Amino acid sequence: MALENIYILGIESSCDDTAASVIHNGNVLSNVVANQKIHEAYGGVVPELASRAHQQNIVPVVDQAIKIANINKKDLHAVAFTRGPGLMGSLLVGTSFAKSLAYGLDIPLIEVNHMQAHILAHFINEADYNKPPFPFLAMTISGGHTQIVKVSDYFKMDVIGETIDDAVGEAYDKSGKILGLGYPAGPEIDKRAKLGNPKAYKFTKPKVDGLDFSFSGLKTAILYFIQNETKRNPNFIEENLNDICASIQYTIIGILIDKLKLASKQTGIKHIAIGGGVSANSGIRQALKDGEQKFGWTTYIPKFEYTTDNAAMIAIVGYLKYLNNDFVKNEVTASARLKI
Repeated sequence: MALENIYILGIESSCDDTAASVIHNGNVLSNVVANQKIHEAYGGVVPELASRAHQQNIVPVVDQAIKIANINKKDLHAVAFTRGPGLMGSLLVGTSFAKSLAYGLDIPLIEVNHMQAHILAHFINEADYNKPPFPFLAMTISGGHTQIVKVSDYFKMDVIGETIDDAVGEAYDKSGKILGLGYPAGPEIDKRAKLGNPKAYKFTKPKVDGLDFSFSGLKTAILYFIQNETKRNPNFIEENLNDICASIQYTIIGILIDKLKLASKQTGIKHIAIGGGVSANSGIRQALKDGEQKFGWTTYIPKFEYTTDNAAMIAIVGYLKYLNNDFVKNEVTASARLKI
Protein backbone atom coordinates (compact mmCIF):
# COMPACT_ATOMS: atom_id res chain seq x y z
CA MET A 1 0.00 0.00 0.00
CA ALA A 2 0.99 3.67 -0.20
CA LEU A 3 4.07 4.66 1.71
CA GLU A 4 4.38 7.99 3.45
CA ASN A 5 5.61 11.08 1.64
CA ILE A 6 6.77 9.58 -1.64
CA TYR A 7 7.89 12.27 -4.08
CA ILE A 8 8.36 11.24 -7.71
CA LEU A 9 9.75 13.46 -10.47
CA GLY A 10 8.38 12.65 -13.91
CA ILE A 11 10.11 13.73 -17.13
CA GLU A 12 8.43 13.61 -20.56
CA SER A 13 10.23 14.32 -23.85
CA SER A 14 8.79 11.91 -26.41
CA CYS A 15 7.92 14.45 -29.10
CA ASP A 16 7.97 18.27 -29.07
CA ASP A 17 6.89 19.09 -25.50
CA THR A 18 9.42 19.21 -22.68
CA ALA A 19 7.58 18.46 -19.45
CA ALA A 20 8.33 17.80 -15.79
CA SER A 21 6.02 17.03 -12.87
CA VAL A 22 6.31 16.24 -9.18
CA ILE A 23 3.77 13.86 -7.65
CA HIS A 24 3.37 13.26 -3.92
CA ASN A 25 1.56 10.00 -3.06
CA GLY A 26 -0.45 10.21 -6.29
CA ASN A 27 -1.26 13.92 -5.96
CA VAL A 28 0.10 16.39 -8.52
CA LEU A 29 2.17 19.16 -6.94
CA SER A 30 3.45 20.59 -10.24
CA ASN A 31 2.98 19.92 -13.94
CA VAL A 32 5.14 22.11 -16.17
CA VAL A 33 5.17 21.96 -19.99
CA ALA A 34 7.34 23.92 -22.42
CA ASN A 35 5.83 23.89 -25.92
CA GLN A 36 7.88 24.24 -29.09
CA LYS A 37 6.27 26.79 -31.45
CA ILE A 38 9.05 26.46 -34.01
CA HIS A 39 7.36 23.49 -35.72
CA GLU A 40 4.28 25.47 -36.77
CA ALA A 41 6.20 27.03 -39.67
CA TYR A 42 6.97 23.55 -41.07
CA GLY A 43 3.49 22.02 -40.74
CA GLY A 44 4.76 19.21 -38.53
CA VAL A 45 7.37 18.27 -35.96
CA VAL A 46 10.97 18.46 -37.23
CA PRO A 47 12.87 15.85 -35.14
CA GLU A 48 16.25 17.60 -35.16
CA LEU A 49 14.74 20.91 -34.07
CA ALA A 50 12.71 19.13 -31.40
CA SER A 51 15.75 17.50 -29.79
CA ARG A 52 17.66 20.79 -29.75
CA ALA A 53 14.74 22.56 -28.09
CA HIS A 54 14.51 19.79 -25.46
CA GLN A 55 18.18 20.38 -24.62
CA GLN A 56 17.44 24.08 -24.06
CA ASN A 57 14.24 23.50 -22.08
CA ILE A 58 14.85 20.51 -19.85
CA VAL A 59 16.92 22.13 -17.09
CA PRO A 60 14.62 25.15 -16.56
CA VAL A 61 11.47 22.97 -16.83
CA VAL A 62 12.67 20.47 -14.20
CA ASP A 63 13.90 23.29 -11.98
CA GLN A 64 10.51 25.03 -12.22
CA ALA A 65 8.61 21.80 -11.47
CA ILE A 66 10.62 21.25 -8.28
CA LYS A 67 10.21 24.89 -7.18
CA ILE A 68 6.43 24.91 -7.81
CA ALA A 69 6.16 21.67 -5.81
CA ASN A 70 7.89 23.55 -2.99
CA ILE A 71 10.39 20.79 -2.30
CA ASN A 72 14.13 20.30 -2.57
CA LYS A 73 15.51 17.93 -5.19
CA LYS A 74 16.95 15.91 -2.30
CA ASP A 75 13.36 15.16 -1.20
CA LEU A 76 12.79 13.12 -4.38
CA HIS A 77 12.50 9.36 -3.96
CA ALA A 78 12.85 8.46 -7.66
CA VAL A 79 13.04 9.87 -11.19
CA ALA A 80 10.60 8.51 -13.77
CA PHE A 81 11.13 9.21 -17.47
CA THR A 82 9.59 8.40 -20.85
CA ARG A 83 11.66 5.63 -22.40
CA GLY A 84 9.45 5.41 -25.52
CA PRO A 85 7.76 5.32 -27.93
CA GLY A 86 8.55 8.62 -29.62
CA LEU A 87 11.19 10.51 -31.58
CA MET A 88 14.59 9.04 -30.78
CA GLY A 89 16.44 12.36 -30.52
CA SER A 90 13.80 13.78 -28.18
CA LEU A 91 13.71 10.63 -26.04
CA LEU A 92 17.50 10.64 -25.69
CA VAL A 93 17.46 14.10 -24.10
CA GLY A 94 14.94 13.11 -21.42
CA THR A 95 16.50 9.70 -20.84
CA SER A 96 20.02 11.08 -20.46
CA PHE A 97 18.92 13.83 -18.10
CA ALA A 98 16.85 11.45 -15.95
CA LYS A 99 19.71 8.97 -15.69
CA SER A 100 22.17 11.71 -14.71
CA LEU A 101 19.84 13.22 -12.12
CA ALA A 102 18.95 9.88 -10.52
CA TYR A 103 22.63 8.92 -10.44
CA GLY A 104 23.63 12.26 -8.92
CA LEU A 105 20.95 12.05 -6.22
CA ASP A 106 21.55 8.31 -5.68
CA ILE A 107 17.84 7.49 -6.06
CA PRO A 108 16.03 4.88 -8.19
CA LEU A 109 15.38 5.32 -11.90
CA ILE A 110 12.01 4.29 -13.37
CA GLU A 111 11.28 3.79 -17.06
CA VAL A 112 7.80 4.59 -18.37
CA ASN A 113 6.00 3.59 -21.55
CA HIS A 114 4.42 6.76 -22.97
CA MET A 115 1.24 5.00 -24.14
CA GLN A 116 0.75 3.22 -20.81
CA ALA A 117 1.12 6.62 -19.15
CA HIS A 118 -1.74 8.10 -21.21
CA ILE A 119 -3.93 5.31 -19.83
CA LEU A 120 -2.69 5.46 -16.24
CA ALA A 121 -3.20 9.25 -16.14
CA HIS A 122 -6.71 8.25 -15.02
CA PHE A 123 -5.20 7.19 -11.68
CA ILE A 124 -3.87 10.61 -10.72
CA ASN A 125 -5.66 11.67 -7.55
CA GLU A 126 -8.19 14.34 -8.47
CA ALA A 127 -11.13 15.64 -6.47
CA ASP A 128 -14.51 14.61 -7.90
CA TYR A 129 -12.95 12.18 -10.40
CA ASN A 130 -13.86 8.50 -10.27
CA LYS A 131 -11.05 6.23 -11.42
CA PRO A 132 -11.97 3.39 -13.81
CA PRO A 133 -12.27 -0.08 -12.26
CA PHE A 134 -10.43 -3.05 -13.75
CA PRO A 135 -11.00 -4.34 -16.33
CA PHE A 136 -11.73 -1.37 -18.58
CA LEU A 137 -11.23 -0.47 -22.23
CA ALA A 138 -8.91 2.42 -23.04
CA MET A 139 -8.86 4.17 -26.38
CA THR A 140 -5.55 5.98 -26.84
CA ILE A 141 -5.72 8.52 -29.65
CA SER A 142 -2.89 10.85 -30.61
CA GLY A 143 -0.81 12.13 -33.50
CA GLY A 144 1.19 8.91 -33.58
CA HIS A 145 -1.14 6.26 -32.16
CA THR A 146 -4.68 4.95 -32.33
CA GLN A 147 -5.28 1.91 -30.13
CA ILE A 148 -7.94 0.12 -28.14
CA VAL A 149 -6.40 -1.49 -25.06
CA LYS A 150 -7.94 -3.94 -22.62
CA VAL A 151 -6.63 -2.90 -19.21
CA SER A 152 -6.81 -5.69 -16.63
CA ASP A 153 -4.45 -4.14 -14.07
CA TYR A 154 -2.02 -1.23 -13.81
CA PHE A 155 0.59 -3.12 -15.80
CA LYS A 156 -1.46 -5.80 -17.55
CA MET A 157 -2.54 -4.25 -20.81
CA ASP A 158 -3.41 -5.93 -24.11
CA VAL A 159 -3.74 -4.02 -27.37
CA ILE A 160 -6.85 -5.49 -29.03
CA GLY A 161 -7.11 -3.01 -31.90
CA GLU A 162 -4.83 -0.44 -33.55
CA THR A 163 -4.38 1.55 -36.72
CA ILE A 164 -2.90 -0.27 -39.70
CA ASP A 165 -1.67 2.99 -41.25
CA ASP A 166 -2.19 6.60 -40.14
CA ALA A 167 -3.08 7.58 -36.59
CA VAL A 168 -6.21 9.64 -35.97
CA GLY A 169 -4.20 12.76 -35.10
CA GLU A 170 -2.39 12.42 -38.41
CA ALA A 171 -5.75 12.25 -40.19
CA TYR A 172 -6.75 15.53 -38.56
CA ASP A 173 -3.46 17.25 -39.40
CA LYS A 174 -3.34 16.04 -43.02
CA SER A 175 -6.97 17.02 -43.55
CA GLY A 176 -6.12 20.43 -42.11
CA LYS A 177 -3.19 20.78 -44.49
CA ILE A 178 -5.47 20.01 -47.44
CA LEU A 179 -7.80 22.77 -46.22
CA GLY A 180 -4.95 25.26 -45.73
CA LEU A 181 -5.20 25.28 -41.93
CA GLY A 182 -2.19 25.69 -39.66
CA TYR A 183 -0.41 23.02 -37.61
CA PRO A 184 -1.64 21.38 -35.49
CA ALA A 185 -4.98 21.32 -37.30
CA GLY A 186 -7.00 19.25 -34.84
CA PRO A 187 -8.04 22.11 -32.52
CA GLU A 188 -9.02 24.34 -35.46
CA ILE A 189 -11.10 21.60 -37.11
CA ASP A 190 -12.78 20.93 -33.74
CA LYS A 191 -13.58 24.63 -33.29
CA ARG A 192 -15.00 25.04 -36.79
CA ALA A 193 -16.92 21.76 -36.59
CA LYS A 194 -19.10 23.29 -33.86
CA LEU A 195 -20.24 25.93 -36.36
CA GLY A 196 -20.92 23.62 -39.30
CA ASN A 197 -23.31 20.91 -40.48
CA PRO A 198 -21.78 17.47 -39.77
CA LYS A 199 -23.88 15.85 -42.50
CA ALA A 200 -23.19 18.42 -45.22
CA TYR A 201 -20.73 16.10 -46.99
CA LYS A 202 -20.50 12.33 -46.74
CA PHE A 203 -17.14 10.57 -46.55
CA THR A 204 -17.03 6.79 -46.74
CA LYS A 205 -15.76 5.03 -43.62
CA PRO A 206 -12.88 2.58 -44.32
CA LYS A 207 -13.87 -1.08 -44.10
CA VAL A 208 -11.37 -2.75 -41.76
CA ASP A 209 -12.04 -6.11 -40.14
CA GLY A 210 -12.11 -6.58 -36.37
CA LEU A 211 -11.01 -3.82 -34.04
CA ASP A 212 -8.26 -2.31 -36.20
CA PHE A 213 -8.45 1.19 -37.70
CA SER A 214 -7.45 2.77 -41.01
CA PHE A 215 -7.35 6.48 -41.78
CA SER A 216 -5.21 6.69 -44.94
CA GLY A 217 -8.19 6.02 -47.24
CA LEU A 218 -10.25 8.72 -45.55
CA LYS A 219 -7.42 11.22 -45.96
CA THR A 220 -7.22 10.37 -49.70
CA ALA A 221 -11.00 10.64 -50.09
CA ILE A 222 -10.94 14.11 -48.51
CA LEU A 223 -8.09 15.18 -50.83
CA TYR A 224 -9.94 14.07 -53.98
CA PHE A 225 -13.19 15.62 -52.78
CA ILE A 226 -11.53 19.00 -52.20
CA GLN A 227 -9.68 18.85 -55.52
CA ASN A 228 -12.90 18.12 -57.44
CA GLU A 229 -14.94 20.77 -55.67
CA THR A 230 -12.33 23.52 -56.03
CA LYS A 231 -12.12 22.84 -59.78
CA ARG A 232 -15.81 23.74 -59.98
CA ASN A 233 -15.58 26.56 -57.46
CA PRO A 234 -12.18 28.01 -56.55
CA ASN A 235 -13.72 29.51 -53.39
CA PHE A 236 -15.27 26.23 -52.22
CA ILE A 237 -13.08 25.80 -49.13
CA GLU A 238 -13.44 29.40 -48.01
CA GLU A 239 -17.24 29.37 -48.49
CA ASN A 240 -17.85 26.00 -46.82
CA LEU A 241 -15.00 25.55 -44.35
CA ASN A 242 -17.15 25.04 -41.25
CA ASP A 243 -19.32 22.41 -42.97
CA ILE A 244 -16.26 20.61 -44.35
CA CYS A 245 -14.62 20.50 -40.89
CA ALA A 246 -17.87 19.33 -39.28
CA SER A 247 -18.25 16.54 -41.87
CA ILE A 248 -14.64 15.39 -41.47
CA GLN A 249 -14.93 15.35 -37.68
CA TYR A 250 -18.29 13.54 -37.81
CA THR A 251 -16.74 10.80 -39.96
CA ILE A 252 -13.64 10.41 -37.77
CA ILE A 253 -15.71 10.23 -34.58
CA GLY A 254 -18.00 7.69 -36.22
CA ILE A 255 -15.03 5.44 -37.03
CA LEU A 256 -13.75 5.62 -33.43
CA ILE A 257 -17.13 5.01 -31.80
CA ASP A 258 -18.00 2.11 -34.13
CA LYS A 259 -14.81 0.30 -33.10
CA LEU A 260 -15.38 1.04 -29.41
CA LYS A 261 -18.91 -0.36 -29.67
CA LEU A 262 -17.54 -3.55 -31.23
CA ALA A 263 -14.78 -3.83 -28.58
CA SER A 264 -17.31 -3.40 -25.79
CA LYS A 265 -19.58 -6.02 -27.33
CA GLN A 266 -16.76 -8.54 -27.83
CA THR A 267 -15.26 -8.14 -24.35
CA GLY A 268 -18.45 -7.43 -22.39
CA ILE A 269 -16.68 -4.44 -20.83
CA LYS A 270 -18.70 -1.23 -20.46
CA HIS A 271 -16.15 0.92 -18.63
CA ILE A 272 -14.54 3.08 -21.33
CA ALA A 273 -11.61 5.50 -20.84
CA ILE A 274 -9.82 7.74 -23.32
CA GLY A 275 -6.33 9.19 -23.39
CA GLY A 276 -3.85 10.86 -25.70
CA GLY A 277 -3.74 14.30 -27.30
CA VAL A 278 -6.74 13.82 -29.58
CA SER A 279 -8.93 12.99 -26.56
CA ALA A 280 -8.91 16.76 -25.90
CA ASN A 281 -11.27 17.02 -28.91
CA SER A 282 -14.69 18.24 -27.74
CA GLY A 283 -16.60 16.22 -30.35
CA ILE A 284 -14.97 12.96 -29.28
CA ARG A 285 -15.59 13.74 -25.60
CA GLN A 286 -19.25 14.44 -26.29
CA ALA A 287 -19.65 11.27 -28.37
CA LEU A 288 -18.17 9.27 -25.51
CA LYS A 289 -20.55 10.86 -23.01
CA ASP A 290 -23.46 10.15 -25.39
CA GLY A 291 -22.37 6.50 -25.30
CA GLU A 292 -23.42 6.35 -21.65
CA GLN A 293 -27.06 6.83 -22.69
CA LYS A 294 -26.91 4.93 -25.98
CA PHE A 295 -24.82 1.91 -25.01
CA GLY A 296 -24.90 1.78 -21.21
CA TRP A 297 -21.23 2.73 -20.92
CA THR A 298 -19.54 4.36 -17.95
CA THR A 299 -16.99 6.74 -19.42
CA TYR A 300 -13.81 8.23 -17.99
CA ILE A 301 -12.46 11.43 -19.51
CA PRO A 302 -9.31 12.93 -17.96
CA LYS A 303 -8.73 16.62 -17.27
CA PHE A 304 -7.62 18.50 -20.36
CA GLU A 305 -4.09 19.00 -19.02
CA TYR A 306 -3.61 15.23 -18.68
CA THR A 307 -4.66 14.43 -22.26
CA THR A 308 -1.87 16.08 -24.24
CA ASP A 309 1.74 15.05 -23.60
CA ASN A 310 2.56 15.91 -19.99
CA ALA A 311 4.80 14.69 -17.19
CA ALA A 312 2.12 14.16 -14.52
CA MET A 313 1.12 10.97 -16.34
CA ILE A 314 4.77 9.87 -16.31
CA ALA A 315 5.08 10.65 -12.61
CA ILE A 316 1.94 8.69 -11.65
CA VAL A 317 3.29 5.61 -13.43
CA GLY A 318 6.57 6.22 -11.62
CA TYR A 319 4.70 6.30 -8.31
CA LEU A 320 2.86 3.04 -9.05
CA LYS A 321 6.11 1.36 -10.12
CA TYR A 322 7.91 2.73 -7.05
CA LEU A 323 5.39 0.95 -4.83
CA ASN A 324 6.31 -2.27 -6.70
CA ASN A 325 10.08 -1.62 -6.46
CA ASP A 326 10.10 -1.72 -10.27
CA PHE A 327 13.34 0.11 -11.10
CA VAL A 328 15.84 0.05 -13.98
CA LYS A 329 19.61 0.25 -14.08
CA ASN A 330 21.51 3.18 -15.52
CA GLU A 331 22.33 1.17 -18.64
CA VAL A 332 18.72 1.56 -19.84
CA THR A 333 18.36 3.11 -23.30
CA ALA A 334 15.56 4.97 -25.10
CA SER A 335 13.35 2.98 -27.49
CA ALA A 336 11.54 4.83 -30.30
CA ARG A 337 9.15 1.91 -30.98
CA LEU A 338 8.44 0.67 -27.48
CA LYS A 339 5.27 -1.45 -27.35
CA ILE A 340 2.65 -1.63 -24.59
